[in-house]
Amino acid sequence: QVQLVESGGGLVQPGGSLRLSCAASGITFSLSDMYWYRQAPGKQREWVAVITRRRNTNYRDSVKGRFTISRDDAKKAVYLQMNSLKPEDTAVYYCNDGTSWGQGTQVTVSS
Repeated sequence: QVQLVESGGGLVQPGGSLRLSCAASGITFSLSDMYWYRQAPGKQREWVAVITRRRNTNYRDSVKGRFTISRDDAKKAVYLQMNSLKPEDTAVYYCNDGTSWGQGTQVTVSS
């Protein structure tokens, strides 16, 4: 049974930072490409970043230079370091292995 558990969300002021974590179980993590998505209120879920099993990374344009995705295969975890946060980054952030979803973690950027 695949389980993805996100954590690390919270309330942060514009310009601040957060680090999201996703702990995976029930998958062969080292062979999985891992993704972060987000969904803002009233909007469709959108892709944010990917890190492949070979550690290649890619980001949506609006977060390039501000967000960094990383992984620790020994811990079966993927991370999203978010810097210079903006109000438009406010959303529920989800981890994905290409098939399954976690429950999400809320990120709110507000003064």
